[in-house]
This record gives sequence, structure tokens and C-alpha cells, in this order.
Amino acid sequence: MIKRVQVTQLELGMFICDLNCNWIEHNFLFSKFKIDNPKDIQKIQSMGIKEVSIDTSKGLDVLSAPSAAQVKKDMDAKFLKHIEELSEPLREVPLLDEIKTAKLIRAEAKETIKNVLTDVRLGNQISIESVQKIVPRMTDSIFRNKDALLGLSRIKSMDEYLFFHSVSACVLMVSLSHSLGLTRQEMDDIGMGALLHDIGKVKVPPEILNKPGKLTDDEFGKMKDHVTYGYEILRKIPNIPETAILVTHQHHERFDGTGYPNKLKGDELSIYGQMAAIVDVYDALTSDRCYHKGMQSTDALRKIFEWSQFHFNPIVVQHFIRCVGVYPIGTLVRLDDQRLAVVIGSGKRSLLHPTVRVILNIKNRAFLRPLDIDLSDTKTICKIISWESPADYDINPFEYTDLLRK
Repeated sequence: MIKRVQVTQLELGMFICDLNCNWIEHNFLFSKFKIDNPKDIQKIQSMGIKEVSIDTSKGLDVLSAPSAAQVKKDMDAKFLKHIEELSEPLREVPLLDEIKTAKLIRAEAKETIKNVLTDVRLGNQISIESVQKIVPRMTDSIFRNKDALLGLSRIKSMDEYLFFHSVSACVLMVSLSHSLGLTRQEMDDIGMGALLHDIGKVKVPPEILNKPGKLTDDEFGKMKDHVTYGYEILRKIPNIPETAILVTHQHHERFDGTGYPNKLKGDELSIYGQMAAIVDVYDALTSDRCYHKGMQSTDALRKIFEWSQFHFNPIVVQHFIRCVGVYPIGTLVRLDDQRLAVVIGSGKRSLLHPTVRVILNIKNRAFLRPLDIDLSDTKTICKIISWESPADYDINPFEYTDLLRK
């Protein structure tokens, strides 16, 4: 049986089958292993991990521990209940009208961060004028209809992860800033910091940065140095906002003090750092890498909600879920009438009632003529009962959205 246990309950002879943490936040060679050295327990505890899953068929048991399935069921129920009353504000511009503009902005943002990172790598003088120009345009697009850039941010190239991750972080941070009611100037400054938050990675040796597997302790330490490198790079740039520097310097800090580089805790961590920590983990979890298959967005949101017990500010997490949406555009969902649908727009009534495009009869695996249904319409009788993995149906859900239209 798979059980969830507190790290304080770990003993030699237990078999860990899930470390229950952001995959990039640990450097164990494997995520599944038998504890045969006390140093393994010490290492897990030092990393700030609070709970792990054990396989009692392969190691010692904790009789009082609940099953991992029950923990997940309870967390899912709590997650859905928590967000049931969160509403989604109306958009000023229809999604289709904003997509074309958003595509151009996203492409320009990617080239902007690519050029900045190239300048840093070559030792050239860094000019942030291009960043100062593109971020307000991204903010404007989010004000018009955030679903356009948020939806596009989910479509990434694995080969250009660093660039797309920076752009996605910018989009998510600006959207979260809007949800939190921050000022327009704060939004632009936060967006600048998010676009540049991984600038220090150009100082990390390529063989470590691009290693297709787990890092050694020494390599992991050098990878963590990218935060300090980024801070040192940005603070030398004239007139860069302090907010942008905080985003870069604190995006790996954690609300419970288990992050790095300074182990800031609670209010020691700026609101901008609290936001960046959530955004960075979410985008990392949902992105495909050569050594990591990205989670579905809804699964990643559930994990972040779970980790808000420890690592993230629960209030900021609530706003993040609100701005991203439980079922972002491109999410594959199962309806209660056994039809498969793709989310094509966020809900007008609540986060649990998006607009979907029905595409498949699950019973006979027959594709259907696409049909759009607004689940927020009180006359609609069907509802979402689960989110599905596109791999199970060999489907690219984004092909059924408007995001890929020419």
C-alpha cells in the first residue's frame, strides 16, 4: 500500500516512492528508493520536505499513516471546495480579437530575453530598454483579455525552455499582480523582474544547466548560485526597479524559510518574492524537459494548493488559482455524459464552469463534430467530472483551441 507519512516518521528500511516536492527542488538520483542511510533522512528534512509517500510492500510501514489515495481524495475535495466560490472577472476584449496581438507580443518578448541573455553571456553592456518597452505591452494585453497570453504561455518548445519559461513567468506574474490589485507601475516592474528572473543561469556551466538527469550535490549547489548571479547582474544595471531585483533574488525562497539563498521566512519575504516562488514552480511543473514530462495544469495547481500548507503564502496561492483558472485553455476534460472536451475559454460564472469544445465520444472513441458549450450557462445540463491526460487519447488539445489559428 502507498501511504503518506510525515518526514519526522521516517525510519531506516522504509521505501520512498514519492518525495512530494517540486521535481527541480531536490537532487536525489532517484525519486524512489529505500532508506538505508540516516543521512538520507537528514537530507530530506534539510530540504524542507514535510511529507512523503512510502510503499509498504517494499519497506517498513507506519500503521497510523493514511493511504496516499485517501490523502489525494481529501485534498482534491478541499481544493475544489476552496475554489468553488472564486469568480472570474469579465474580459474587455473577446479572446479571438486578442490572440493575434498576443502572439506578436509573445514572440517579441521571447526575442527580447534571448538578446539580453546573449549580451550577458558575451559580456556586453546590458540595456534594458527593450524590456521596458515589451513588458507594458504584455500588461496591456492581459488587461484586455488575459486568456490570450496565458493560453499561449502553455505552448512551449522544449528546446528553448529558458526563453519560454522567462516569458511565461512574466505573463503569470503580471496576471497575478492584477488579481492582487497591485498598481500599474508595480505590475510593469514585477513583469520586468519575471522576464529577467533566470538571467543568472547564463553564469552556470552549460554541462550543469543542460544535464539530462539529476545533479550531484556539488552541481546542485552551483545551479542554486544562479539566483545570486542574477542579483549581482541586475543591481549593476542603472535605474532598474528594486521590485524587479526582489523578484529575481527571491524566486526560490519559501514561505516557511526552507528556500534559498537566504532562507527568508514569512514577512521577511517580499510579496513579490512570494508571488515569484509560486509562479516559478507552477511553470516548471507544467513544462516538458528532456528529463521531465510536464504535469497537467490542474494537477500542478492542486499540488501548489497542497504545498500552501507549508511553502507558499495561502492567500497568494488563492489569487494565483483565480488568475490562472482551474481549467486553463487547452485543458482536456471529461463531461458527465461521457464526452471529451477541450477548454477554450475561462468561466464567466465560476472557475469550475469554463467554455468547452466537445470533440470525442469516450464510449466508442469516435470523434464528434466540434461543439462549443458554455458550462456557465444555467441551461447547460452537463458538467465536468474530471480532467484527463491528452496522452491517454493521443490528442493535442491545443489543436482544438483558437490559439493555433493563423
